[in-house]
Amino acid sequence: MAVTFSDLHTEAGLKSLESFLSGKTYISGNQITKDDVKVYAAVLEKPSADLYPSASKWYECVASKLSSSFPGKATGVGISAQAPSAEAAPVKEAAKEADAADDDDDLDLFGDETEEEKKAAEERDQAKASTKKKESGKSSVLMDVKPWDDETDMKKLEEAVRSVEMPGLLWGASKLVPVGYGIKKLTIMLTIVDDLVSVDSLIEERLTVEPINEYVQSCDIVAFNKI
Repeated sequence: MAVTFSDLHTEAGLKSLESFLSGKTYISGNQITKDDVKVYAAVLEKPSADLYPSASKWYECVASKLSSSFPGKATGVGISAQAPSAEAAPVKEAAKEADAADDDDDLDLFGDETEEEKKAAEERDQAKASTKKKESGKSSVLMDVKPWDDETDMKKLEEAVRSVEMPGLLWGASKLVPVGYGIKKLTIMLTIVDDLVSVDSLIEERLTVEPINEYVQSCDIVAFNKI
């Protein structure tokens, strides 16, 4: 939630800042951020340690960070609380534009992400998006697998069916169901990722070809439901 400070050059403004910083080290969390730099710039001088202990300590912390980031020797600049003159207007406008473009600034003051780290983060995000896209659609399938005759070894038939492995395919529960004349069929559940597995291809190219067709005569889809 955004916090607004005003009139930080006045006693009332400093009291508001002191109240906000009570029990805190920085404006927005446990590390210095651009929020601290903005507020720091609005405070004309270090607050009194007697009157504003929290604000004074915060001011010293920010000043120390800025000092290490800008090692050049400063000559000193004074800032008044008077209304800006006509000559100062362009400077104020330029400051607004710079603030609006803050996120595009290449200056790294406080150890922000390097270009390599940003690139690595982008690659991770792309990989996650790609994985999410591939797994976005899943289906639950109930399939009947029929043997050649009553002499077919149904245990080996099931082992042969489950031996089929491919990305996006997960075999589930199964059972043997009598169909007559001593023949049983294998009814088996499977879950597939739609973008990776085609049930038709699974049957035609994997389950009804050698060597599995030694046990499997045919396969029928009993139910197909989107998850």
